[in-house]
Amino acid sequence: MPSKIRTQVAIIGAGPSGLLLGQLLHKAGIDAIILERQTGDYVLTRIRAGILEQVCIDLLDEAGVGARMHKEGLVHGGFEMLYNGQRHRIDMNKLTGGKNVMVYGQTELTHDLMDARVCAGLTTVYEAQHVAIHDFDTKKPRVTYEKDGQKFEIDCDFIAGCDGFHGVCRASAPRSAIKEFEKVYPFRLAGPAVGHAAGA
Repeated sequence: MPSKIRTQVAIIGAGPSGLLLGQLLHKAGIDAIILERQTGDYVLTRIRAGILEQVCIDLLDEAGVGARMHKEGLVHGGFEMLYNGQRHRIDMNKLTGGKNVMVYGQTELTHDLMDARVCAGLTTVYEAQHVAIHDFDTKKPRVTYEKDGQKFEIDCDFIAGCDGFHGVCRASAPRSAIKEFEKVYPFRLAGPAVGHAAGA
């Protein structure tokens, strides 16, 4: 028989989205457990994007993990594009009503969220194997997994799938239960005509 665990929200995936959700839930007084199939060290070696939009900056501040980001991140209110030998200033701050972007590596962001979770004594299970989703569309969803040869079952109110496009959560849901939302912009930057782009 698996060991039983009770929590309000079971979060699958300890990348930035899962960790940030866990931190926001904690700040709101909601109990959550995060499951991750990789080790913590492996998660920190996944080098991904390093640009944060204003909405993400605001969320990190709300979650209480923005101090190092503001200290070490590079704020960009716009950039320049070089076209046919002439520089063209794109003032994002002006065009978006005062919003900026910040250069801050995903690894650093993940580190901040991991540290906050450890300091708060919150549960993150790394190297969780054979994670399976059960009854996600009922009032009694469950998650089962194995850790160090022992079986566990989490009873929860909600399951948050933060394990990416190829994760177990998406694969566990019937196609009819999945809604996809896509924003298509009527322009793109590509090819040699764009030339050089530099932050400013």
